[in-house]
Amino acid sequence: MKGIHREVRYDHPPELVWRALTDPTVLAKWLMNAEGLEARVGCSFRFRMPPKPGFDGVIYCTVKEAEPCRRFVYTWASGRSLKRPTTVAWTLHPDADGTRLVLDHDGFEGLSGFLLRAMLGGGWARKMERAIPPLLDDLGARELRERTA
Repeated sequence: MKGIHREVRYDHPPELVWRALTDPTVLAKWLMNAEGLEARVGCSFRFRMPPKPGFDGVIYCTVKEAEPCRRFVYTWASGRSLKRPTTVAWTLHPDADGTRLVLDHDGFEGLSGFLLRAMLGGGWARKMERAIPPLLDDLGARELRERTA
């Protein structure tokens, strides 16, 4: 089964984009609360959101790769809807004026995987295209103020 692939370009350096992907305080602003997240291989953490019918609101993750400002990969599993964890891979490609961020979310199997992929595909697109850009703008402005203060 095909996975989810999304690419977006931001006018911000990889360091800021990396922070948006790995800092629990920042993640809570655009994705979900990330309990116990550290950007190091082997770290187990949980994303938590309010429960919904058929979903307890917890996503269990384990960091598989963490190359600062380049690549961040973790497993993604919810107890009821996935028999096997899927894999979320973020790859950052710096360019002269910013960063191209690539998301590959793979490993969906069976009917539940098909349904979850359909649901998450649109959600990832909205998060990457609408939620992350203003957050990066705010982080960038805050860092600039701190450097010039």
